Amino acid sequence: MKGFKEDTAYVKEFFVGAYIGAILAVAILMHATFLIAWRIRRNDLADIVWGPGFMVVALGAMLGQYQATGELALHFREAVLLGCVSLWAVRLFYHIGFRALKKSEDIRYHNWRIAWGKTWVWRSYLQVFVLQGIIMLIISLPIIWVVRHAPSPADFSVFLGAAIWVFGFLFESVGDAQLKKFKADKSNKGKIMDRGLWSWTRHPNYFGEVTQWWGIFVMVALLPAGWITVISPLAITYLILKVSGVPMLEELMKDRPGFSEYARKTSKFFPLPPKP
Repeated sequence: MKGFKEDTAYVKEFFVGAYIGAILAVAILMHATFLIAWRIRRNDLADIVWGPGFMVVALGAMLGQYQATGELALHFREAVLLGCVSLWAVRLFYHIGFRALKKSEDIRYHNWRIAWGKTWVWRSYLQVFVLQGIIMLIISLPIIWVVRHAPSPADFSVFLGAAIWVFGFLFESVGDAQLKKFKADKSNKGKIMDRGLWSWTRHPNYFGEVTQWWGIFVMVALLPAGWITVISPLAITYLILKVSGVPMLEELMKDRPGFSEYARKTSKFFPLPPKP
């Protein structure tokens, strides 16, 4: 009972300082992005700012924490976690952002905007930008938590979490690189990518993404009431497996020639040796 009361106290204290700063930072980012998207009619800007948004969360949390306490000291655990998040965010922006800006609006967002008709402005605001801001705050809980509790001595969980994160980062990066090379070959147009990591899982990029957030959670799990931040990896796992990741992409791919056979022999998410 004593431990539960202590955890409850930590949670109450959490919702000042770092978390308030993070909320304000995300609110400014998503409202600014919405106004630009409204102006140029490109709701896929929400995807482009997704990765960098977590760096904005970290900055907002640090500013909020400093404003509330007058102190901000980042030690080994904090530096490792924030470094991992920043590296992931920069790579994701480079991979998605630059590619998206060279093309027209993502077909998913375009179709939604057309389907929403005259209500597209406020529905874009609520269902794309406000919703994504809320999701960003939920998934970034470990980031805000580590800022809130800095400085904290390093322990084995930092190294274990970092190892899990590195594995996920490399898995996602290699998968994306393999797919990019495959698509660059014009002779592969219309074909299903079933080589390299893509022969072990139909979604190596999503698997790597989820793995990274579980690694980040492990880094903060032993902080006071840190177990609460398990909400973060659970949320991203659910979203990717059940909502906007795997289901949406599988729906787009299901009618392509060769996909049925590919799906039969290749694991949907967790990497497994391909079936004969």
